[in-house]
Amino acid sequence: MLAVAACLSLALAVAARADELPQGFVYLRDVAPSIVQDMRYAGPDNFTGKPVPGYGAAECVLQAAAAKALARAQVEAQRLGLSLKVYDCYRPVRAVRAFVAWAGAPEDGRTKHYYPRLNKSRLVPGYIASQSQHSTGFAVDLTIVPATAPGKADGDERDCTAPAAGDGSLSMGATFDCFDAKANTASPLATPAERKNRRLLLRIVEGAGFKNYAAEWWHFSYPGGGSRRYDFAIGPRPAP
Repeated sequence: MLAVAACLSLALAVAARADELPQGFVYLRDVAPSIVQDMRYAGPDNFTGKPVPGYGAAECVLQAAAAKALARAQVEAQRLGLSLKVYDCYRPVRAVRAFVAWAGAPEDGRTKHYYPRLNKSRLVPGYIASQSQHSTGFAVDLTIVPATAPGKADGDERDCTAPAAGDGSLSMGATFDCFDAKANTASPLATPAERKNRRLLLRIVEGAGFKNYAAEWWHFSYPGGGSRRYDFAIGPRPAP
């Protein structure tokens, strides 16, 4: 009986901790609630065409230092009549593995608009890596929207290099997760207006301490965060 009671006690303790984050992680909503969240991998509106393993809730989770830096960037964005909008934050290792597995599966054409000029077989390793800085909790994918823009729009199945993103954000010349050279931050394929919007995003986010990844205008990492990668699932944010 004592053994049974001990096991029950342990099970209850584990259950009580199920909605807690590892030490150092926070829900962005608790740090910067005004930042718009459009967490693409928690639903089907992404290049895999379905919810991604590890995304049990549409919540941005980050290491606290990165979340606080984003809050500072949001202050600057709001000063300009804008808002940040995040697409992805912490990414479980299991999600990264799912991306690689998807890239290795036969082409079905359902999400071809994310890689209009490439064969799916060429996405690894050029665009999809076997490891991601997102899994450390110090990387974020984001854009900027007018302060009055809606938080989420229906999925847009146009070519990802179409002039506008279709989700209310400022046009960057390539949508989030567009596997194309036009997604490079300094791509000459973008129009002058699109390059201007990209420079504005850089100024706002890098001004708060982040560094942009040159191949993706939307990807920023907060330096000094270490290299440990995590694989805990993202769950619903606990009620206050």
